[in-house]
Amino acid sequence: MELTARKKQILKVVTERYIDAAEPVSSKYIAQAMGGTVSSATIRNELADLVELGYLEQPHTSAGRVPSPKGYRLYVNELMEKRSVSDQEAAEINRALGGKMREMDSVIAQAGQMVSSFVSYPAYAAAVGKTGASVRRYDLLSVDEGSFIAVVMTADKRVKSQLLRSPLPVEAEQLSALANLLNTHFAGVSGEEMGEKLMGLTGQLPPELFMLLSTAIEYAVSVLDQSQRSQVFTTGQTQLLRQPEFQDPVRADGLMSLLTDQRSELPVLDADTPMQILIGPENVNEALKDASVVVASYDIGENMRGLIGVVGPTRMDYATVAARLTYFAESLTRMFGKNKELPPKEEDKP
Repeated sequence: MELTARKKQILKVVTERYIDAAEPVSSKYIAQAMGGTVSSATIRNELADLVELGYLEQPHTSAGRVPSPKGYRLYVNELMEKRSVSDQEAAEINRALGGKMREMDSVIAQAGQMVSSFVSYPAYAAAVGKTGASVRRYDLLSVDEGSFIAVVMTADKRVKSQLLRSPLPVEAEQLSALANLLNTHFAGVSGEEMGEKLMGLTGQLPPELFMLLSTAIEYAVSVLDQSQRSQVFTTGQTQLLRQPEFQDPVRADGLMSLLTDQRSELPVLDADTPMQILIGPENVNEALKDASVVVASYDIGENMRGLIGVVGPTRMDYATVAARLTYFAESLTRMFGKNKELPPKEEDKP
């Protein structure tokens, strides 16, 4: 059933009032918000229809109404006024991101912390590796006769290192030749291709050098396997307990556990989706059935992307969160070198 303009206006009033006040909205408030142009009797009839259609809920018989997940979805899709960040908010985000670039993991974790502080909800951040991950550069450092350090820089500029041991003596000259071999033949290829190339060298190298090469390749493949998994950082979990909906520890327990112990189960985006809003039951995870998630993606480059998500009550201020998260994601893309200028505010876009 298509909602009339008046029903949509009432749903918009109820939703925005509930977002602000966290209390059921009365027909008296709705009448005042609509400037007295609609009678109380008509408003009550429209509210009853909206409840019957599943857009509103009535917590108690004598209470006012609150939006249902279906009502929030209609609000987000059709009724919510699109917002942009203010000049002050834009300046704060740009200032926060203006520091010196650190290691990738540190930048991603700090991005989540910044978002949580800007929106006052828990946030999570993830670096999502894509298929086709490869090694950009290898370095091998001598430690002693029986061991060496393998340093691997992946295509997404992550640097990993590990002490590797060899059953045979390792000479510095061998490591130098091995590093040259690795950078010549094993850079820029996938882990599967590494294995094929290694097998192709069977019998072509001295046994001791082949053994060292196999050890180094085994470590590089393990680094690539790890880089293709989502690494999720969460922050601001205690922000959740400030929301009226989650001040009951029993109700908050499942969501807190998800944010703390099961972070890998938080929603991610399809590669071609810049932003998504998931409301209540739309979230697959049971712990999120009474919560909403707004998640945005940004381009890190080098066949990799990042995700920033915000978790809050279904009463979340979607317009504000979406505006700040969009600007933040665009700023991160610019910071990682895809755009040279700061993203324009919404009203400045052509």
